[in-house]
Amino acid sequence: MAKKDSELKKMKPAPFDLCVAQSVKEVVSLLKQNKGDAKILAGGQSLMAMLNMRLVKPNLVIDISRIKDLDYIKITKEFVEIGATFTQSKLENWPKLQEIFPIIASVLPHVGHFQTRNRGTVCGSVCHSDPSSELPLLLALLNGEVVLSSTSGTRIISAKDFQTGMLSTACETHEFVTAIRFPIMAKKYGHAFIEIARRHGDYAIVALAAIATKDSIKLGVGGVADIPSILELKPGDLSNLSDALNTFAWSLDANDDIHASAKYRREIVRRLGESTLRKACNEII
Repeated sequence: MAKKDSELKKMKPAPFDLCVAQSVKEVVSLLKQNKGDAKILAGGQSLMAMLNMRLVKPNLVIDISRIKDLDYIKITKEFVEIGATFTQSKLENWPKLQEIFPIIASVLPHVGHFQTRNRGTVCGSVCHSDPSSELPLLLALLNGEVVLSSTSGTRIISAKDFQTGMLSTACETHEFVTAIRFPIMAKKYGHAFIEIARRHGDYAIVALAAIATKDSIKLGVGGVADIPSILELKPGDLSNLSDALNTFAWSLDANDDIHASAKYRREIVRRLGESTLRKACNEII
């Protein structure tokens, strides 16, 4: 039976204008003019699906993919900065990644599939703010920062303040993310990552990432609550790790959905959280 016109319309985006921007200045000017009725398109791996399902209905889509000034990665003494159009595959193949951020190198193969990483941007994943996404989890775990630009200039916000909820961020309608920053850890650290998903490359049902130095230990959890959750410990806490993880798991505002129950997710945090932390700690012994 042929589908009704009303059903077919729901399968495609609502009408919108498209602007292929040539500069950051042009983008922020358009955002200011459209007063919250515009969306930024970089790789399109998240936005195009949302447009097709009509979860968002902007009057204007601003394509930033051809702004060469945003396609970069640079190292300073304090951090590595990644521009808004730098793709996940470029980061995955960056020669210095394993040396500076071995934990990011171990996580990136779990971010979608190699086809989507060729188009998807690092910043775009952070902006989409999916609670099951791996890159926002890493940015929170490593105390990263987000660089926002508007006609008023730039402002820098910490990762923990940027992601405010499921698919929501602190980015105002007149500004957009031009870069993210991963701080360079001064000390050698151990790391570990475990992800539970229906298949490799799918969004995580539960994702656990840990980093450990001789002085501190951190566990990041994604896919459980609306935003990444971080547990900070001291090496002495390992003797009572089960209790610490149990308390942490109950503190999470865990979600039920078609993939798993909140109870299951908390149990994964308890059980695999311990092995993730101990693996990270074993690397620095």
